[in-house]
Amino acid sequence: MQNLSPIPELFVSRDSAEKLKLQAAELPSWDLTARQVCDLELLMNGGFYPLNGFMGEADYNGVVDNMRLENGALWPMPITLDVSEDFAGRAAPGQDIALRDEEGVILAILSVTDRWTPDKAREAEKVFGADDTAHPAVNYLHNTAGPVYLGGPIIGIQAPVHYDYRHRRDTPNELRAYFRKLGWRKVVAFQTRNPLHRAHQELTFRAAKDTQANLLIHPVVGMTKPGDIDHFTRVRCYEAVLDRYPQSTTTMSLLNLAMRMAGPREAVWHGLIRKNHGCTHFIVGRDHAGPGKNTAGEDFYGPYDAQALFKEYEAEIGVEMVPFKHMVYVLEKAQYEPADEVAEGMTVLNISGTELRRRLSEGLEIPDWFSFPAVVEELRRTRPPRHKQGFTVFFTGLSGSGKSTIANALMVKLMEMGGRPVTLLDGDVVRKNLSSELGFSKEHRDLNIRRIGFVASEITKNGGIAICAPIAPYAATRRAVREQIEAFGAMVEVHVATSLEECERRDRKGLYKLARAGKIKEFTGISDPYEPPTNAELVIDTEHLDVDTCAHQVILKLEQMGLIAG
Repeated sequence: MQNLSPIPELFVSRDSAEKLKLQAAELPSWDLTARQVCDLELLMNGGFYPLNGFMGEADYNGVVDNMRLENGALWPMPITLDVSEDFAGRAAPGQDIALRDEEGVILAILSVTDRWTPDKAREAEKVFGADDTAHPAVNYLHNTAGPVYLGGPIIGIQAPVHYDYRHRRDTPNELRAYFRKLGWRKVVAFQTRNPLHRAHQELTFRAAKDTQANLLIHPVVGMTKPGDIDHFTRVRCYEAVLDRYPQSTTTMSLLNLAMRMAGPREAVWHGLIRKNHGCTHFIVGRDHAGPGKNTAGEDFYGPYDAQALFKEYEAEIGVEMVPFKHMVYVLEKAQYEPADEVAEGMTVLNISGTELRRRLSEGLEIPDWFSFPAVVEELRRTRPPRHKQGFTVFFTGLSGSGKSTIANALMVKLMEMGGRPVTLLDGDVVRKNLSSELGFSKEHRDLNIRRIGFVASEITKNGGIAICAPIAPYAATRRAVREQIEAFGAMVEVHVATSLEECERRDRKGLYKLARAGKIKEFTGISDPYEPPTNAELVIDTEHLDVDTCAHQVILKLEQMGLIAG
């Protein structure tokens, strides 16, 4: 039986909030990451009920080990506040801390009850199924998240402010009130992080019809998988097709959730979140919230693992599962049908996500049977053909490998071709103009590369060409830069694979000699490691090729990838 009574929220009254803001101004404060802001919002508005704050150590261990809080309640996902070691030293149990957004606005107060250093490898194995950084959440865990966790109840002062699509954002209690007002006793929720095409429309129609329920299209607009289409484009796509649904039985609301792409556990988590939003049914997809391939090139989860785990806990979740059927277009019938119901001999048409991206990048036709013209138009506006997009060429290699020389030659060749502005972000030049206050510790070198990546992503977003030529010795940092850039266009990684011996022989600045003598600490290739790329788009050996030939190799790769016209 659907219960649409209000669920507990963690906000205090407006008068109390004003008083708490004054008190919180004197407290140690933590600037929340984008993921933490998403988590905090759903903690405060009841989306993560029954949690009353960021998890303490006992709840965390129970969730990691067996998907249960200390009190036995089902909860599959750790919701933790990860912080730096420096800040953790100022946040002992018994201490209150202010939680702020990126602009410094105080959103909540956390009363610290627990502080601990987690075993992240264990968390990765238990929650995500493997300690493999090919999984975006495992990579985040090891290379972005802070090393110390804080837990404790929170007092909500104010929700994060969203300036976009405010009329589409609803708290759990707002949706419950809406369903109650309309008399919707059954509601089936559809989770998506992709644009809606015709197959999705047919699927959702069938789900609502089969369950005799009203439909909630509930897309995620928080953090999704790196490389996904941005939520602004996706929401425009959703709004473009919303009028094809009956308004009396369908609504759409945006969910500010930070997905973990945790497959089976994520499906259970999504079910609990939709229960809190007043839903009675939930569509669970094939490979629901799957992160893609592991380092061995295999899927992290089986295609129906999520459905199996959800079904196991369905009664406890309190939401009925509607299995996602793989829909295909049957040419002879001019309609979509479940793949397992197509009669023998019929012609089946389908376009994969990879094929759709290829057609968009090459400006090829996307047939009307696959998607709606209004959706395709929105996608083409955001992702024009590759030869019209901005992109980044990111050189990496040892000091003296020839990166800067090739990058300069490439810049001249691209400027000669014309069409897009070209910017060279050479390591030494950026050090002088953007990072002059930084030293050469691992932390500072990482920060310098991330600054280069940020600037390159902005150039790429605005349709220009960025050429970067730092050493960039660490694989995790290069990956972070790639994720940042590929949100807007292509990144072409070029490994200038000149040997250490050859780099030392060329050593015009005498740096290697000083490093060998111990006069330069943490020098890449001598006293600090260089982690060679394993999947660079291009590898160049400068020992046997002249500069012009090396630069031409990059041009040929750019032509092959469709980034410049041949």
